[in-house]
Amino acid sequence: MDVESVGTIYQHLNKANLYLLDEVYHQDVVFEDAAHRLEGWDALQKYFETLYANVKRCDFIIKEHQQVGDSGFLTWTMNLEHPKLQKGTQVQVNGVSHLKFHEGRVIYHRDYFDLGEMLYENLPVLGAVIKSIKQRLGQ
Repeated sequence: MDVESVGTIYQHLNKANLYLLDEVYHQDVVFEDAAHRLEGWDALQKYFETLYANVKRCDFIIKEHQQVGDSGFLTWTMNLEHPKLQKGTQVQVNGVSHLKFHEGRVIYHRDYFDLGEMLYENLPVLGAVIKSIKQRLGQ
């Protein structure tokens, strides 16, 4: 398993084929993003099952991948449709994943993305406030 292979799997991932991740992650994986820190494949597997059960759609477009030794990065765009975000319409989020491998599987997965872009800006009321603040900062 390498970074490019992980990217390919994520580009094909959907509710019906989450089993594809069984061969990607090490049993002792640590997964982190802006909202979570999960330890172990069982916890991560439950996270993915819950995530995909609650979304209409969650697709990844892999832009670039880089790897040196047992460490690498993917840049991606996630297209997300969740009934509680943006009235269920598509939200696009750009991000980067840092992956480390051990025994041919991902042992560390850290996603970097703007949580505001994904979540806060797409909630009623709060979204308008966040967007207004971002506009003021840009002036």
